[in-house]
Amino acid sequence: MLSGQLAIVAAALFTGAALYVSVVEQPARLLLGDQPLLTEWKTSYKRGALMQAPLALVGFLLGLLAWWQTGNWMWITGALLMLANWPCTLLVIKPVNDRLMATETAGSETRTMIVRWGSLHALRTAFGAAATVAL
Repeated sequence: MLSGQLAIVAAALFTGAALYVSVVEQPARLLLGDQPLLTEWKTSYKRGALMQAPLALVGFLLGLLAWWQTGNWMWITGALLMLANWPCTLLVIKPVNDRLMATETAGSETRTMIVRWGSLHALRTAFGAAATVAL
C-alpha cells in the first residue's frame, strides 16, 4: 500500500533529520562562542523548520490515509505520533525558540537556552522514532 510506505518514508526522513540535529549539529554548535552559537542556531532553526514541519504533517496525513484504507490501528498510532510533533513544538519548544529569535546579543543565558532547546528537541526525535516504528 503506497500511502503506508510513503508515511514510513516521511517519518523516517523526519526522524533522521531530528536525530542529526540532536546527535551531530547541536553538540557541534555548542563548541562555538556565544554570539556565533546564536547566529548558527537561528540560521539552522529557520532552515530546519522549513523541512521538519511539512514532514511531520505529511507523515501524519499519509499514516491517517493508510489507517483509513486498512483499519489497522498501527497506522493511526504512527500518524498520531507524527502529529504530536506539532503541539510539542508549539506548546513546549516555541517559547524557547521565540526568546532565542528575539535575542540580539548573546551571553551565558543564551547558551543555557540553546542547551535547553537541545533537550526539548530530543522530544521531537523520540516522537519521530516512535512513529517510524509504529508505521
